[in-house]
Amino acid sequence: GGGSGWARAPCVCPRPVDANRPQRRRRRRRRSRWAGSGMRPLPGAPGVAAAAALLLLLLPRARADEHEHTYQDKEEVVLWMNTVGPYHNRQETYKYFSLPFCVGSKKSISHYHETLGEALQGVELEFSGLDIKFKDDVMPATYCEIDLDKEKRDAFVYAIKNHYWYQMYIDDLPIWGIVGEADENGEDYYLWTYKKLEIGFNGNRIVDVNLTSEGKVKLVPNTKIQMSYSVKWKKSDVKFEDRFDKYLDPSFFQHRIHWFSIFNSFMMVIFLVGLVSMILMRTLRKDYARYSKEEEMDDMDRDLGDEYGWKQVHGDVFRPSSHPLIFSSLIGSGCQIFAVSLIVIIVAMIEDLYTERGSMLSTAIFVYAATSPVNGYFGGSLYARQGGRRWIKQMFIGAFLIPAMVCGTAFFINFIAIYYHASRAIPFGTMVAVCCICFFVILPLNLVGTILGRNLSGQPNFPCRVNAVPRPIPEKKWFMEPAVIVCLGGILPFGSIFIEMYFIFTSFWAYKIYYVYGFMMLVLVILCIVTVCVTIVCTYFLLNAEDYRWQWTSFLSAASTAIYVYMYSFYYYFFKTKMYGLFQTSFYFGYMAVFSTALGIMCGAIGYMGTSAFVRKIYTNVKID
Repeated sequence: GGGSGWARAPCVCPRPVDANRPQRRRRRRRRSRWAGSGMRPLPGAPGVAAAAALLLLLLPRARADEHEHTYQDKEEVVLWMNTVGPYHNRQETYKYFSLPFCVGSKKSISHYHETLGEALQGVELEFSGLDIKFKDDVMPATYCEIDLDKEKRDAFVYAIKNHYWYQMYIDDLPIWGIVGEADENGEDYYLWTYKKLEIGFNGNRIVDVNLTSEGKVKLVPNTKIQMSYSVKWKKSDVKFEDRFDKYLDPSFFQHRIHWFSIFNSFMMVIFLVGLVSMILMRTLRKDYARYSKEEEMDDMDRDLGDEYGWKQVHGDVFRPSSHPLIFSSLIGSGCQIFAVSLIVIIVAMIEDLYTERGSMLSTAIFVYAATSPVNGYFGGSLYARQGGRRWIKQMFIGAFLIPAMVCGTAFFINFIAIYYHASRAIPFGTMVAVCCICFFVILPLNLVGTILGRNLSGQPNFPCRVNAVPRPIPEKKWFMEPAVIVCLGGILPFGSIFIEMYFIFTSFWAYKIYYVYGFMMLVLVILCIVTVCVTIVCTYFLLNAEDYRWQWTSFLSAASTAIYVYMYSFYYYFFKTKMYGLFQTSFYFGYMAVFSTALGIMCGAIGYMGTSAFVRKIYTNVKID
């Protein structure tokens, strides 16, 4: 209705801060920025940008602004207009003034992307032109006038038909509002023309912003529509550290089903760990006893020798995998993705990354670049142990495997975004910055890791000698074939995370802010344990069938989790969202493919590393003739 308040996204229920609720610790990151200075960093010139930033840091600041989040009385408060777009397509956003809104009379202030995450996420802040001063009330006043011709009316009608909403920022606090609404018959369309802002302050800081859209005006061609606003300042008891609490939704993320899924996954972990422990005990005791004291066994036990057939392939089990170059690159990339996931989740648990625009993505990019030596170390050392000679080629493939996949998908979607004139279109300068990170940060660090890996752990120290001639693989039951094991291997890991996938998908594709990173850490630990246990069990049965092709089987059986996650994304798209259109659909399925593939590579690397330790352990203790 006309008087409905829009202090947040329609799906996010703002909640007043409850004094009885334990307050989460906030550690605000204070960052000096350049907004309002009129300076823009030059694309592809990080040295100039860094020098300018350092210079501004050294200059005395004459006044506080939104980046320090402190204000003096009657100091200017900037209302930024961000984007506008259809409600059901969260990622399909356009510049606010792509619709024929008018701008206030106040002199324009330029804004640029302060972080790489902002640029990649399509943040397009433009000055509203509204005159707002700290603690200075503004009575209802007209700030501009729209000369509504037929073309402008058609643009507004299209926006209202598609439920367009817009986003604004005051002091980094997001505000959402709707463009307009249609009557019950869908014949007449109305535009909200009056923005009623209520801003809460605590001391010299802004802690709350509410927007009420009023002034419903019918859209009639060749008329003039006056846009107006008012500002009401009120004292608030909300602490600055807790001002984002109302955007969170504890009733959704801390629902009992969330706790139940964690409990269910723990039960699965206990079961699998028990199963693997039983196999290990059986392997390390019964099998060793049988192999060392075979002469004491009776004929019936000798007939059961095929159950312990893993000893028969001791001369081939450490044979290099097929396609060792790509295999080692995948293992290195998976180890790096795991390191990035672990570090980013820990940082998100300590810092509230959701309070800064694009900070989560910026943090992930920085951590990924910084952990490149992990990729080089594990990939390079594995390639060296498998006798690989083209280590430079392996290093390049390992370094650019994930960036090429992500950038290739983004490049494809970027063409569609440019065609739609969407704010998600990545600027050329940002593309140059990402390429510079890949070539001048990721590649050199990967080289360092590769050299360390080849020199520190690149020597093949297998417990068993590899035979010169490969042993023929005997026929076995159909369900012991590697292809079947691969398909079935991802079911249990997916079952341990699919509830969490729903919460993660909802926070990214709908209007929820994900903040329960403790849950995510638990799920990551559970996923690792389940993945390792499943791959060990699969490998044990595969080796018992005297099939020594365990490297790719252990990797792919764990990586098949990605297939189930991507299949679940189809279910989520068709039954949990109302997305439509080429841009949103390609954006959804493109980046879900990237997410699923990266998850699969991570799970595959975890499964292989755990299985490799298991195989090495059982063959270390067996006596070989």
